[in-house]
Amino acid sequence: MKNMFLLGECMIELMTTSSNTMKQSFAGDVFNTAVYLKRTFADVNVQLVTAVGKDPFSLNMIQYFKDENIGTDLVFTSDTKIPGLYSIQLDEHGERSFTYWRENAAARQVMQHIQSEQIAQLSAGDMFFFSGISLAVVEPQARNDFWSMVKQLKASGVQIVFDPNYRPRLWQSPNEAKAQFELAFHAADTLLPGIDDFEQLYAINNAADMIGFLAPFGIDELIIKNGPESVVALFNQSEPVEFKVKPVTNVVDTTSAGDSFNGVYLGARMNGIAVLDAIDLASKSAAFVIQHKGAIVDKVEFNQFSKTLSLS
Repeated sequence: MKNMFLLGECMIELMTTSSNTMKQSFAGDVFNTAVYLKRTFADVNVQLVTAVGKDPFSLNMIQYFKDENIGTDLVFTSDTKIPGLYSIQLDEHGERSFTYWRENAAARQVMQHIQSEQIAQLSAGDMFFFSGISLAVVEPQARNDFWSMVKQLKASGVQIVFDPNYRPRLWQSPNEAKAQFELAFHAADTLLPGIDDFEQLYAINNAADMIGFLAPFGIDELIIKNGPESVVALFNQSEPVEFKVKPVTNVVDTTSAGDSFNGVYLGARMNGIAVLDAIDLASKSAAFVIQHKGAIVDKVEFNQFSKTLSLS
């Protein structure tokens, strides 16, 4: 069985359902990725690396992880902190905006819980995934410990995967984000960037310029989510290949488009599925997810959909 570790944050999600009513659930970019990976590829051992509190929300969150068959061996608990919280609003096109409350989030202190024993456990994995949001959430004084850990994992042969998910409000400045992202680009074996994130941070708005910008980092597998129209892949030192995506006419909520793509793509690659076939599966999954409200689609409904995918 392949072992996948994902470091990040799961938050309490509140979605407006009427003028004075909100629905509560759990979500977060790395957690969403873990869910869609495990739902689609049950044979992968998926472990979330995060921290929560001991409050009722945290206990329910841990139970939710277990209900999704996500391992909790590296879900740490804090005596004083609680999960972060965010609310989500959608416009008429399914595009989302967020309001966050995460200053007291336990996940910010996750590196305090990771010592040599935990690093040894992570080093036995096949793949380690983190995002730009993961980096931003980790307390600045703990980032050196984070990069030391990543270096050890890479030296142990663990495949390092990074999604440069950029949220400006989480960083003190764009330069702070760029410095951390550069370290991630050097470490990553696989990179899963989106054009929108690069446009915000680097003023790069097309795949060709992104490929040129990232060329010095020698990334083995570069999968560019090029908006709703296509995915551009660069792998095995080949020329870039553009994969056209079938457009979705009924977009309800784009919240977890990239996360669901990441989860299914990485699960496919861990199962030996070729890059372009993995992109096909991931694109179809993302298209299905954005036709539903919320970051996490109903489990039964998604599982029924995943049965239509050819995973061999």
